[in-house]
Amino acid sequence: MSEKEINIRFHEYSSLDELDKADRELAEAAIDAMKGSYAPYSHFNVGAAVRLSNGVIVKGANQENAAFPSGLCAERTAMFSAGATWPDKAMVSLALAGGVMGRLAKSPATPCGACRQVMAQYQTKGGHPISIIMIGDGRIWKFDRVDDILPLIFDSI
Repeated sequence: MSEKEINIRFHEYSSLDELDKADRELAEAAIDAMKGSYAPYSHFNVGAAVRLSNGVIVKGANQENAAFPSGLCAERTAMFSAGATWPDKAMVSLALAGGVMGRLAKSPATPCGACRQVMAQYQTKGGHPISIIMIGDGRIWKFDRVDDILPLIFDSI
């Protein structure tokens, strides 16, 4: 037997101003997308924004439903919309933000396992890494690729 270790690298920023222009624009789009959230049960609003290879940004927001689990996360609403509208364009980066009553949560919003798997599928489909930006109030994490937040990715393609 041998013991192995998986290490994850990411960048941490203390404000949107520290991000480069493209990442800041995407982060701001994710924060704005929180306005479209429908969260009458959790009261936690999540917004996501996906940048495509053609530069287009597609937004999504979490949508809850009384018939659990019929709702959908912000990340998947954005990715599925982008995939359906621009099926030939790769996803380059995704940002997500979450909070209550329009205010960002202190900790960066993190995607659920299902969203991570969908990100992995689109990353494989696009043929290059998708960077992930997770936004909190005063703390922002940026990962260079989906593999960093979902090691040992399941891939059936």
